[in-house]
Parts: sequence; structure tokens; C-alpha cells
Amino acid sequence: MYLVIAEKPSVSRAIAEVIGAQEREDGYLQGTDCMVSWCFGHLAEYVSPDAYDEKFNQWRYEDLPIIPKDWKVTVSEDKKDQFYILKRLLNSPEIEYVVNACDAGREGELIFKHVYDLSGSKKPVKRLWISSLEDSAILDGMQHLRSAEEYRHLAEAAVCRSQADWLVGMNATRAYTTKYFKKLTVGRVQTPTLAMLVERAGQISNFQKEKYFNVELDCDGIPAVKPKIFDPDEAEQLRSRCHGNEAIVTSVKETEKKVKAPKLYDLTTLQREANRKYGYSAKQTLNIMQRLYENHKVLTYPRTDSRYIGKDIVPTIKERLKACAVGPYRKPAGALMNQPVRANGSFVDDKKVSDHHAIIPTEQFVQLDHMTNEERKIYDMVVRRFLSVLYPPFVYEQVSMEGIVAGELFAASGKVVKSAGWKDVYENTDDTEEDEDTADDAQKLKDQKLPQMKKGERLHIENVSMNTGRTKPPARFTEATLLAAMENPVRYMESHDTKAAKTLGETGGLGTVATRADIIEKLFNSFLMEKKGNEIHITSKAKQLLELVPEELKKPELTADWEMKLGNIAKGKMKQETFLKEIRNYTCDIVDEIKTGQGTFRHDNLTNKICPNCGKKLLAVNGKNAKMLVCQDRECGYKETLSRTTNARCPKCHKRMEMYVKGKEETFICACGYKEKLSAFQARRAKEGAGVNKREVQKYMRQQQKEAKEPVNNAFAQALAGLKLE
Repeated sequence: MYLVIAEKPSVSRAIAEVIGAQEREDGYLQGTDCMVSWCFGHLAEYVSPDAYDEKFNQWRYEDLPIIPKDWKVTVSEDKKDQFYILKRLLNSPEIEYVVNACDAGREGELIFKHVYDLSGSKKPVKRLWISSLEDSAILDGMQHLRSAEEYRHLAEAAVCRSQADWLVGMNATRAYTTKYFKKLTVGRVQTPTLAMLVERAGQISNFQKEKYFNVELDCDGIPAVKPKIFDPDEAEQLRSRCHGNEAIVTSVKETEKKVKAPKLYDLTTLQREANRKYGYSAKQTLNIMQRLYENHKVLTYPRTDSRYIGKDIVPTIKERLKACAVGPYRKPAGALMNQPVRANGSFVDDKKVSDHHAIIPTEQFVQLDHMTNEERKIYDMVVRRFLSVLYPPFVYEQVSMEGIVAGELFAASGKVVKSAGWKDVYENTDDTEEDEDTADDAQKLKDQKLPQMKKGERLHIENVSMNTGRTKPPARFTEATLLAAMENPVRYMESHDTKAAKTLGETGGLGTVATRADIIEKLFNSFLMEKKGNEIHITSKAKQLLELVPEELKKPELTADWEMKLGNIAKGKMKQETFLKEIRNYTCDIVDEIKTGQGTFRHDNLTNKICPNCGKKLLAVNGKNAKMLVCQDRECGYKETLSRTTNARCPKCHKRMEMYVKGKEETFICACGYKEKLSAFQARRAKEGAGVNKREVQKYMRQQQKEAKEPVNNAFAQALAGLKLE
């Protein structure tokens, strides 16, 4: 008899179906020769400081730094029942060996290690390492279980990462909070992320807009332009000289271009594009992906940082095409099934596959009608991307022409599509990956066919026009571009250390594909950043915090340094204790620097409204989707929702309206000034035939009320429970 332990119940059920553990028991599934049980994510975690000494219940400046000698792990109250089931099974005389089936990666190793160590079990351990929950992948993985010893150093690296973040984050947060009487959270990932936002805000505020002029010509139907002339007199003089003149063609270049399909999705790229296309937050996209992976089993493991598949996946491509050849994908998938698979280095590369390959469809038959609208959208993105890499390149002819008019050089460009290739998969929908830095509109290649021209030909100028524009500052971050910056923070490094830059590139930048969404949510919930439309703005609280934080904690180089060392630990090239000794010393230095710092902190969002519970003045804050009043005393915890952003659209300007909860009835208010009571909104929508019934509205309102009761910031809620600010 053997025991399989997975990270989540849904994964356990998938494994149990394959290995024949169908009998349901309390907290596990039973088979003839196996048992399958589960954790609930991080079932066991490092204890809070008060578990080492009761005096740490009170946050006191003089108690810092807190550095445990013997690290303790505990299970939260709501997960204890499941832990005791696991402990009993892990120590059962029936069990000969244990299979670690937690997610294949550093964090999966940590989750299993904490539970196994806390249980006191001495059973031998084997490792299931898979990237998909389809039956064939599970069966193959179970038939080729690996030795847990292969991953011993990876588990050590996981322990080091977790303890290091605890030491630096907990001590720095307590030091700042007790010194400035304001909850100020600090961390290795979130602080450099905030620093990137502040740097961008500074670039925008310091940017000086410049007016420029484009002189545009119509030369026998061919549009040509002389862009960005900053001197208005020069532009006007050129426009005058061009009138009644002619253009002499000086060069014509015709180049055939082949564009391969964009790479397969990793999680961060999928989150970025889902935010750009549908406005989904990073957390929202991850949750949708988890359902498609765990419940529907139609997509592979989501928390991957690779955009390639291995050679071992290539033989399964036809089966994956067959599984997803339904509905809108029947035609493009069917065309591929009747020909050999075009596997090439643009998407197949064993060296570029880390713990998991790119996100692709599984061999599980798809039932689109069982998916929600959100799930359909994410599934559509992944399937079309998967199909597109199997198609030929997009081929077009790029034509660039230059001509002289009145002594000045003008340019015209165009392109003619020769073969749509992979673009046929997208059926005229959005198929691009938008980068943070987009080209200027005047420089973008136009989809136009230029007539055959030769050098020396003369063209009559039919019309001359002059348009104006202004140079633009860098765009503010959205969730999509912030994710991109976190994934590749090299441009924000001051040291320009090539080795550190390479490490950040290889390890995925700030945070991991699994944690970035939670980090962004935490920054919103801590009111360190806020949303205005789709843009992310830094708050005054964050600006002041970054003025207080030591320079090293603001830099991506700290993560690069840690990841280089953690990578060496995972490879067995560095000892755990060597790294942790450095972290303990660094923690002491950080606390000393905070204690001797001369900075100040002030509340600039203080209102004149009084907390009904404790009598202190309330703070006005912007949550991710709501405007609120919260008590400045975190222990008090009072909050009051003023308004919430809704999906209801204004009938005048079609922007999203906010719902205000003042008075007897809720009221929708738009930024354009339009107001509408909830009852009037319901009546109008019913009249328009929008299908919004009373039950749906009541469900929406219950959801709003539920969210309003949830903690404003639960990331450190437990740790802050004993905080006394007097």
C-alpha cells in the first residue's frame, strides 16, 4: 500500500481516477493498493513571532530583530483536521512508501516538506513530476516515479527562500510600523515593484511635451510624410515649397518578410494579454486558468515560466488537436490533423523548458458549453496560440519608397499580404502581443498597396497638409505592463551587472509566475497603489514609504543576488547555512538602519469623519474596486464603503458607473455626471431586454455586501492582530 499526497483536492481526484482510488473516505480516497490525500496549498507554514515568545504579541521596537534559532512550523486552525488525517496516514503501518504529488517546482517541494516533517513520518518518499493532469500524463508519471533524493537540494532552496523572506519582511515591517505608528509593509519583491512605479511616475511628471509637425503629401494617390519637424516656421516653409511641386522617386525597396506566430503562453504573458484584451486582473486570470486545469482538465499546468514544449510532447500534438477540434476550432485544427506536424525550434526546445512546459491544450475532450464566458475567453486565447505555432509563417511584401520634394526627403511605406499563414487561425481577431513601448503612430507600417514605381519617376503632388502632434511621456503602468516589468526588471537596475541581469532573466524576474498576481493584489489591498481607470497610480503612502526604505531593498539586484545563491543551493553548490547566515546578518543591518533613520511619515488622506468604534479620524482610501473610509487604527478595523465600481454602463457615455450606497436606495453615478437610482436602472435594463432580472441583481448585491465585510487587507491580518499603537 502506498500514499499519494497532492497539493489540492482537485488534483488528488484526478490522480485517484487514474490509479483506481475510487472509495471516498474522510479526507482521502481509498484504492486496493493505494490511498490519495491532499493538502490545501500551504497546509503548514512558519509560525508567527509570538509562537517563539509571548512578548512578541506586542509589536515593540526594542524587540527587533526577531531571529528564530529553531524554526517552527504550524498548521492554521481551519486546516488542522486535514493535517491530522495526513499525519495518521503518513504514520500508518499499512503504508510502505509515500508519493509526493505536490506541484512540480520549488514551492511544491516546500509544501510537502513542511507536512512530512511535521507529521514525524519516516516512510520512504518518491516524487511524481508532471505538467498535466490528463490521464495519460498521470499514468506515465506514476509508472516513472523519481527518487525524492533528486529534489533534496531543491527543497533546501525552497526552505532558504521562505525563511529569508520571513526574516527580512517580518522584521522590516515591524520596524517601520512601530517607528512611524502606521502599518508599512516591506518585502524583497513588493518594494522594488513599488520603486518601479515611482520611477515611472517621476518620468511622467518631469516629461516636457514638445509640439511637432508632420508634413503629408498626396503624390498621385500615394501618401508620403516628412515626420516630426519641431520648428513651426520650418514646417510651414516646407509645406509652401511643396505646393505645385513634384516628387522625384529616389529609392524603392521591396522586401519579402516572414513572421512566425507569437510564442506559446507562459502564465505571465497570458495574464498580460488577458488584462489588455478583457481587463482581467492577474489574479483573476490565474483563477480561471486553475479551473481550466483542475476542473475541466483541458489546459496544462498554469504556473509555468516557459514558452516552449519539449520534444517528448511533439508525438501527442495530434491527440491534442483532435481533443480541441470543436466549435470555432474545428476548421483550423482539422486542417492540421491531415498533415505532418511542423515541429521547429520556435516552440520546441528542451533547453528552454524549466519545471513545466508552456500552457497548451491537453488530450482531454473539450465541452465548450460547460465553460463560463470567462473560461471560454481564456481557453480561446490558449488554443488559438497553440494552433498558430503549428501553421506556416505570415508572409507579406514590405515596400519602402523615398522621394525628394523641394530638397527634402519624404517617405512612403506599405505592405501586401502574400500568405496569411498562422493569422488565419485568428479569423481577423486580435493576434498581437503588445509591448510596453509601442511605436509612434506615424512610423507604423500601413496596410496599403503601393503602385509599381522606379527610381527617377516623377509624381505630381495633388495635396499638401500639415498635422500637429505632441511627444508623449512614458505610459503609466497597467496590470499588463506591470507584470511585464516584474518579469523583466533589468531596465530598472542601477548596477547594470550583466551576471545579475542574466540571473533575473533566467529565474523570471521579481516574484514568480505563481506569486506575482498575489503581490499585485497585496499592493492594492495595502493601499500602496490604486487604480484610476486601467492605469495604476502610486499612493502618497507608498511614496513616503520608499523615501524611508534602505536603497538596497528597492533594487531588483537583491532578488538577483538571492536567486543566484538559491540556484546554487538547488544544484548542491552552496550550503543552506551559508546563505541563511548572510540573511541573518542582513536582517540585523536593515533593522539598525531603520532605527537610526531620520525620516518622518504623515497621513495626507486623513478626513474629518470620526470612527464610530474608537473615535479616531478615518482615512479616505481607494481600494482596487471601491472607495472607502477606514480607521487609521488597524486593530480597530472599522471600514465603510462609499462606492464600488460596477460593470453597469452609463447610457450616455458608456463608461462604467460607480454605485454609491448612501440613503435608502443605491445610486449609480457616472464620471460624466449621469445619475440613476438602482430601481430606475433595473427598469431601464428590463425594458431594453438586457435580461437583468431581480434575482441577478439581488445576487450581485449580496456579493457586494460580502466583499464589503471582508478584511480590507488580510495579507498581514493575523500578524497584526496583536499590534498596539498608542
